[in-house]
Amino acid sequence: MAQDVKPTRSELMKLKKSIKLAESGYNLLKKKRDGLILEFFDTLKKAKSVRSELTAEYVKADRCVNVAESIDGALSVQSYAMALKECPRIEVTSKNVMGVVVPKISATNVVKHMHERGYGLIGSSSRIDEAAYAYEHVVDKVVLAAEVETTILKLLDEIEKTKRRVNALEFSVIPRMKNQAAFIRLRLEEMERENVFRLKRMKK
Repeated sequence: MAQDVKPTRSELMKLKKSIKLAESGYNLLKKKRDGLILEFFDTLKKAKSVRSELTAEYVKADRCVNVAESIDGALSVQSYAMALKECPRIEVTSKNVMGVVVPKISATNVVKHMHERGYGLIGSSSRIDEAAYAYEHVVDKVVLAAEVETTILKLLDEIEKTKRRVNALEFSVIPRMKNQAAFIRLRLEEMERENVFRLKRMKK
């Protein structure tokens, strides 16, 4: 409430500084919000591309497995799949995007050479090799999709927080302080007029 503010010149000066600081923060937050929104749409475009690639890789891998199972037998495919000794290594670090910490997910040892898959080259077939190779690429795309999807969620969360702060400053904090400053100016003018009136009366 403006009426709760002390109508003094020192209070008015404090309010003017606070208003200037709030308006500066408001402008910075608006720029951050706009930058985050642009980054979000860029990441969303990348996410759509990654999803499309992942779907295509999965369809291809599924087809390769079906061919391998129909010719070499499902039991044979499962046996070769179980021969894998070394799983992909996933490393999660972080990176900064417009002030938002998002995960950076990298995977090593995903796409392997034939001799790294744990089964003998003599007993396997080219169909099983193609199915393994295709699913390794699926895993590679899954890791990339996980990074992009998580980045989208983090950006969305930060955009919502920034929007709330911008709205609070624009519609609540700054108007309230301006109303308080206007109230103090009005009271100071009234007090000035009262002083002038008293001085005139004393002179008479």
